[in-house]
Amino acid sequence: MGVPGKSLQEVQLALDEFEAMRLADYMGMSHEEAAEEMGVSRSTFSRLIEKSRNKIAEFIFQGKMLTIDGGNIHFRRNIIQCSDCGHMFKINIESPVTECPECHSKNLINLAGGFGHGECCRGRNVNRNSNKNKKKGGKYATR
Repeated sequence: MGVPGKSLQEVQLALDEFEAMRLADYMGMSHEEAAEEMGVSRSTFSRLIEKSRNKIAEFIFQGKMLTIDGGNIHFRRNIIQCSDCGHMFKINIESPVTECPECHSKNLINLAGGFGHGECCRGRNVNRNSNKNKKKGGKYATR
């Protein structure tokens, strides 16, 4: 029998901490490689991975409820998956794709889920001044 989530203390893993853990512990990247992938310094990456590991330990050993949330992220490219054949491919924000390059299905899933791109990316190279006063994406968890 489980414990209702509302009765548990919560530990919140930020998206940048989640990405650091994914790159280092799941993908097996070195701190240097992962820091480069995220676009942060190696020391910043080391702080992120330490915080994420501490939070995961709280989740496991103290029985807290884990939520993954928070932070502004910016994807350099978006990841699309075909619902029919499972093929995954990356696209730039300014390169709309309407069908899978493998099976030509139109059943595509935007894995960024509408997150990671916004006004900061649209027309980035066309007119930088028009975006000057708009909210910029975060610097962590870039892909």
